[in-house]
Amino acid sequence: MVDDHPLVIEGFKNVIQASEELELRGYFNTAKALMEYPGMDDIDVLLLDITLPDGNGIQLCREIKKQHPDIVILAISNLSERSIIKQMLLGGANGYLLKTADAGDILYCIREALDGKLALSREIKYNFDPVDLKEPSQIPELTKREKQILKLLAQGKKSAEIAGELFISPLTVKTHRATLLQKFQTGSVVVVVNKAKEYGIL
Repeated sequence: MVDDHPLVIEGFKNVIQASEELELRGYFNTAKALMEYPGMDDIDVLLLDITLPDGNGIQLCREIKKQHPDIVILAISNLSERSIIKQMLLGGANGYLLKTADAGDILYCIREALDGKLALSREIKYNFDPVDLKEPSQIPELTKREKQILKLLAQGKKSAEIAGELFISPLTVKTHRATLLQKFQTGSVVVVVNKAKEYGIL
């Protein structure tokens, strides 16, 4: 388990130790401490906080999966935003567990993940459709200018305002808008913005 909050570690530790089928081999407060652990190859399940003092849990998940693809990774977090959950799952996590989950939910998710299933906390399971998950290759690739315009569109700015801020013509902005709509396969800027947030582009 990797988490920088002692109370969280203690809570999960109590749940796992109360289970006859699971054993907590170790817990770490930083990404560095985990990656230096000599027993990485013996880990079956890793409970990984997504916000660590010395690293990003999403990037760390990708790194661990590349080096140790057999490790089952369950993200643990207080955050339930759809875009964050999606990024973590696309990064290779086998599930997403809220830190507010009760003992039954925690053990259930660990079992589901070990069985090769997508494991989600009860609180978020009904608000998240795994069928909607996109592979990284399906996420639109945007140019630097398109990202700039997308960010300003997300702020609710009109084409004329964007043109003035970026020192380009309104026609150029409209062209980029049209390209964004095409890349995201929609006719709505609102949908573009929402999808961009889900994919972690915004």
